[in-house]
Amino acid sequence: MRTYHCILLFIWTYMFHTVDTILLQEKPNSYLSSKKIVGLTKDDGKMLRRTKRGWMWNQFFLLEEYTGTDTQYVGKLHTDQDKGDGNLKYILTGDGAGSLFVIDENTGDIHAAKKLDREEKSLYILRAKAIDRKTGRQVEPESEFIIKIHDINDNEPKFTKDLYTASVPEMSGVGTSVIQVTATDADDANYGNSAKVVYSILQGQPYFSVDPESGIIKTALPDMSRENREQYQVVIQAKDMGGQMGGLSGTTTVNITLTDVNNNPPRFPQSTYQFNSPESVPLGTHLGRIKANDPDVGENAEMEYSIAEGDGADMFDVITDKDTQEGIITVKQNLDFENQMLYTLRVDASNTHPDPRFLHLGPFKDTAVVKISVEDIDEPPVFTKVSYLIEVDEDVKEGSIIGQVTAYDPDARNNLIKYSVDRHTDMDRIFGIHSENGSIFTLKALDRESSPWHNITVTATEINNPKQSSHIPVFIRILDINDHAPEFAMYYETFVCENAKPGQLIQTVSVMDKDDPPRGHKFFFEPVPEFTLNPNFTIVDNKDNTAGIMTRKDGYSRNKMSTYLLPILIFDNDYPIQSSTGTLTIRVCACDNQGNMQSCTAEALILSAGLSTGALVAILLCVLILLILVVLFAALKRQRKKEPLIISKDDVRDNIVTYNDEGGGEEDTQAFDIGTLRNPEAREDSKLRRDVMPETIFQIRRTVPLWENIDVQDFIHRRLKENDADPSAPPYDSLATYAYEGNDSIADSLSSLESLTADCNQDYDYLSDWGPRFKKLADMYGGDDSDRD
Repeated sequence: MRTYHCILLFIWTYMFHTVDTILLQEKPNSYLSSKKIVGLTKDDGKMLRRTKRGWMWNQFFLLEEYTGTDTQYVGKLHTDQDKGDGNLKYILTGDGAGSLFVIDENTGDIHAAKKLDREEKSLYILRAKAIDRKTGRQVEPESEFIIKIHDINDNEPKFTKDLYTASVPEMSGVGTSVIQVTATDADDANYGNSAKVVYSILQGQPYFSVDPESGIIKTALPDMSRENREQYQVVIQAKDMGGQMGGLSGTTTVNITLTDVNNNPPRFPQSTYQFNSPESVPLGTHLGRIKANDPDVGENAEMEYSIAEGDGADMFDVITDKDTQEGIITVKQNLDFENQMLYTLRVDASNTHPDPRFLHLGPFKDTAVVKISVEDIDEPPVFTKVSYLIEVDEDVKEGSIIGQVTAYDPDARNNLIKYSVDRHTDMDRIFGIHSENGSIFTLKALDRESSPWHNITVTATEINNPKQSSHIPVFIRILDINDHAPEFAMYYETFVCENAKPGQLIQTVSVMDKDDPPRGHKFFFEPVPEFTLNPNFTIVDNKDNTAGIMTRKDGYSRNKMSTYLLPILIFDNDYPIQSSTGTLTIRVCACDNQGNMQSCTAEALILSAGLSTGALVAILLCVLILLILVVLFAALKRQRKKEPLIISKDDVRDNIVTYNDEGGGEEDTQAFDIGTLRNPEAREDSKLRRDVMPETIFQIRRTVPLWENIDVQDFIHRRLKENDADPSAPPYDSLATYAYEGNDSIADSLSSLESLTADCNQDYDYLSDWGPRFKKLADMYGGDDSDRD
């Protein structure tokens, strides 16, 4: 019986495993139910428990860009715990759960709620779990699964550029690479042929071709010439699906330019050129231009011109204009109609950068004939030299001939010539010239030291045609004659120390000479004959145009002799010998042990001898006492200022009104208390006098800011009080004007002019209550002896 039960249990387990495998094979995209492991006891073989595994979900697949009317079905979640009674609830979380993907919580069916785009997101990772509705317990562990979006061909190939620009040399061979274009497809390259791109050419044949796989554009025709056509526009198409019908496509434009190569030689448009030139043109004159044509551009069209050997090659030259590539014929030597009237030149034009690949096409140069006719003109006289140099001694006598210039008429007529000196070059009229033969002579004496050179201009003019003239520079060099004596080169301030020893060098003197002998200067120094033996100093000739002054005795005294005069005889070695006597002034000075000068004046000597340190201290004390007395006197004078400046009771300076002052008008409050006028009841009795410096030292007043006062009138009163109490104020009113008019004055007008027009007498008794500032007015108007009567 036990054996029978074991066999039944084995058969049941095998059948369950078979059914489970069949379900997995039928629904690979749905779910993988939890597998059970059946365990048997060793004793009775009874089933003990069934252990659940976690869910193993396969990938779900979903097509992008779904356009159906119903939602797209994705798959189904299911567990073997689901008895179909609605007790279980399926929950979906992860990417797009609830928005993109919705699940039927009763059946576990998953649908896509929106149209999906694989190019935006190619896969979604979600998590699923099953919960018991009654207990809220999770009957299956949470499991992760993936929804992959299957691609469809919904993107056309796009090129990296809308417009390509490329170039290729002309005359290139077939198959020369020009440029590579690239198109990309956003579709899935790993799924189908949606992203497989094939290139083709739509426009540009038969000149160019394109590789269908790489997109490389190549030349398709040989020997394409830039001179025939330079620009090409090629349209390339990129098509997906491997180029099959139904694939999507995109296009781009490629502008291809043929670059130039030097495959064309220069050619003259004409074989002969004709130019005319007057015989008197200066050297370097441009006679004309010639140009050879070259269809190439840039450096391939650059050329240079040259004159071949032959007639006129030494008379003319040709230069190349790099900007215009023209040959310019210039004059190389002076032309002479009488010598030759016509020249024939052979001018070559050749490329400067030939290309060896195209030398087989022929020589890259061309030749033209240039004929130049020389025209006869009336030429000015011609001097035999380009310039003249004349040397003359500076002691030459006036009227002496010092040189000659010669000119001739190059024309066949050989006109007579006269000579003259351009006086703009000889303003002092030092030189003259004989008009017939060109002999130059002196008009004044010459001096090399003032003007060693004279540069004049001589003019040669045809007598029959004065318009024809020529000019020549004449350089006249004045040769030196020894007519100046040497002299000291500078003024020497020489001193000798009182403690000097015999044989000490105290000064080295040098001389100068305005003359300039050809063999150079050589000077000699000697004592004057009258003072050959000087007991104080010795003159030593250094044989190098300098002399040294040496001491001759031991010690010098300023008290005995403060200054020595040393005459020195100086002469040169030129002919005739010139000499002069220079006197050197030598002062005796006090020096330190190192020989540095300290003092040379007699005053310093007296001070140093008569004043001691005690005397200097006494002088300083006297100066200090004088300063103290001055300070005390100033303090006493300042103390006197405390006395009243106004002693008389009748002094009315505070109330004097100046009517020629264009001041502040009624706002001028410098002469009275403006606050009292505005409000007599607000008058303050305790006022300090402004004409007496207060005895007590007040603290520095603190200015009350304007914004702290609400009442402007009260603010003005405070300011008045502060100014009255200010000990540093001057003895007169200088109150600031605050531009406040305030209310009408309680006192009304005080003008005596208006008082005369009143019907009744005005009572001025209240002036006595206005304080000391209005006492004078009260006495004048308020008393019985008033002026009103």
